[in-house]
Amino acid sequence: MSEQIHLNRTSHKFFGSLQEAYDRLDAIIENSYDGIYITDGQAVTMRINRAYETITGMKAEEVLGRSMWELEKSGVIDRSGTLIALAQHRAVTLEQEFKTGRRALISSAPVFDDMGNVVMVVTNVRDMTDLYHLQQKYQEKKELSEKLYSEVEFARNQVLNSSELLAVDAKMLEMLELVRRVAARDTTVLLLGETGVGKEMVAKHIYKNSPRRNERFLTINCGAIPPNLMESELFGYEKGAFTGASRNGKPGLFEVADKGTVFLDEIGELPKDMQVKLLRVLQERTVTRIGGNRAIPVDVRVLAATNRDLEQMVRDKAFREDLYYRLSVVPITIPPLRERRDDIVPFAQCFLEELCHKYGLHKSFDQTARQALLHYEWPGNVRELRNVVERVVITVRRDEITAGDLPFQSRWSPVPDFPDPDGPVSLKALTEQFEMRYIQRAYEKYGNVRQAAASLGMDASTFVRKRKKYADAAERCNSETE
Repeated sequence: MSEQIHLNRTSHKFFGSLQEAYDRLDAIIENSYDGIYITDGQAVTMRINRAYETITGMKAEEVLGRSMWELEKSGVIDRSGTLIALAQHRAVTLEQEFKTGRRALISSAPVFDDMGNVVMVVTNVRDMTDLYHLQQKYQEKKELSEKLYSEVEFARNQVLNSSELLAVDAKMLEMLELVRRVAARDTTVLLLGETGVGKEMVAKHIYKNSPRRNERFLTINCGAIPPNLMESELFGYEKGAFTGASRNGKPGLFEVADKGTVFLDEIGELPKDMQVKLLRVLQERTVTRIGGNRAIPVDVRVLAATNRDLEQMVRDKAFREDLYYRLSVVPITIPPLRERRDDIVPFAQCFLEELCHKYGLHKSFDQTARQALLHYEWPGNVRELRNVVERVVITVRRDEITAGDLPFQSRWSPVPDFPDPDGPVSLKALTEQFEMRYIQRAYEKYGNVRQAAASLGMDASTFVRKRKKYADAAERCNSETE
């Protein structure tokens, strides 16, 4: 009872006269951030405030004294929370969009008298437009992030599921041993070598055997991105950073690859102004988007590759010396294919089997083709070898591919080397050597006496006799050697 008396005294002190109380209550309604709409128990409009006019675009003179039934029927109001609250005798909440383009949350609550009759309905209109915009932007960024993640995951799985490096030659095996040791250490690696030697495959091998193999792997070709787009692609941009920029901004590739591995291919093609920015990323482990001033931390492992002489470029002032030393913590040179000839035929056979499976064919290299492949210089390295194999797989109609089918001239020839004619020559021995090689190759090619003999213009019995003669001679030679 004392609390009620105190409340009454406080209210009387605050409001004073009845008119003053009305004026202050009116001021509270008018200064409310939310729109307020009040009707009587018959849904006739009694009061609205300025916030309601701003949100809905409707003026007080349009609705005061008018029934909500009439307003809804005439289309002034799309859906009335007041009418629903009156019909259901309970508070209701719904979403509504007005002609101003603003979206609001409508809460209508009935007010009852002592007899349980509805004497008025008070509707609160909360402007949610900005919140909806933020929610939309969040959803768009989430979808973009999911799209980027999906693309990166696809690329990562492609890398993880690709075939391992093929190496038989001693030089390549020695290089791969260094690669395996480096892969386990989270350090920057610079891969050097001619075009087509397989620098990207080595980079993928490092990634697959690194502690970051479960994170993202992004390949960035520094020579393929236009200079005017380089910075935005690598480091991203903020909303409105330049004409044509996405309204939501865009993360750069370094942000997308956070916690993963970035492979900078053709690093020697990076413009000088971008070299400075890349150096800052490597040193500070942060990126700043175009149009932004916030340093975004990134945790990436950087692998770089080039076919250019970076040391000479440093001397020519075409490549920053500090960036060169930052990238070449562990430089690895991949030898060209002509310097690891033991890899040529295994690579060719691997490509042949892969392409035959792809095209549903059954082809093979004969001895002459394998020798020609082995003795060719391969200026385009492994990439050229693959292209050559694919060309002959598609164009050669026979199942067996010979040296004559290959689209180049090899140093190797099936004709034995002739001795110096000015020196002593055994014409008989030279003739037998020539005949022995062709008989052996013909048999290897056709696999049976009849076709092999026919290819050399001999009858089968002569072919068998000569082949046995040379086989017996070779066996005697081996016995004497032992």
